[in-house]
Amino acid sequence: MISVVIPAYNEERALPTTLRQLLEQAGDYEVIVVDGESSDGTCEVVRQLPLDRQCAIPSRLTLISARKGRASQMNAGAKVARGEWLLFLHADTVLPVQALSRLNALESDLGILAGGFRHQFSGSDWRLRMISSLDNFRCIRSRIIYGDQALFVRKSLFERLGGFPDQPILEDVAFCEKLLRVTTPVLLSPPVVTDARKFLRMGVWRSFVRVLLIILHVEFKFPYLPRGFFQDIR
Repeated sequence: MISVVIPAYNEERALPTTLRQLLEQAGDYEVIVVDGESSDGTCEVVRQLPLDRQCAIPSRLTLISARKGRASQMNAGAKVARGEWLLFLHADTVLPVQALSRLNALESDLGILAGGFRHQFSGSDWRLRMISSLDNFRCIRSRIIYGDQALFVRKSLFERLGGFPDQPILEDVAFCEKLLRVTTPVLLSPPVVTDARKFLRMGVWRSFVRVLLIILHVEFKFPYLPRGFFQDIR
């Protein structure tokens, strides 16, 4: 079974699409939404969804709360997860069709311990396609899976590595650096699709520079990026 863990904070606009498309997938899985003290209708979205779907999937969807912060929220979700695979999915990111069935099939392949998906943004803006291409090239080279690439890892290995480090930013990079010491994550296609609204609101070129600085920081150990660099845009 797969445990899909979704950390969410003030995601009432993006979360409905992510959950509906997720729950339309076939496969053996559960969905755990971990709210980080949202001040909007995020929790209500999760509570109402089974009713919207005529109670077809109430037992598959769980809502819990944790201290705000992706590391804290994802670790909390992992603790209550029952699956062989843990799949960490951002609240504004949609999995490709049949992704969960594919992961179910990989459960028996003990040579695969972790992985993620290629990435693309929603919409047709060529600048966003360029940013995704750059990020995918980086990932092929480094095998460090960013948070918006739907990182998946066997729960036993996740626990052995101590989960995500409790730090405010780049917890995904820090975990993958530990992961690379014991395995090489696979990179699957087709890609996940992330809502481009945050990049468009910040400005595409400004977002591009931000992504480039993160890549340089991760790949070449450039100076530490301040927390304020990671703006909380909704």
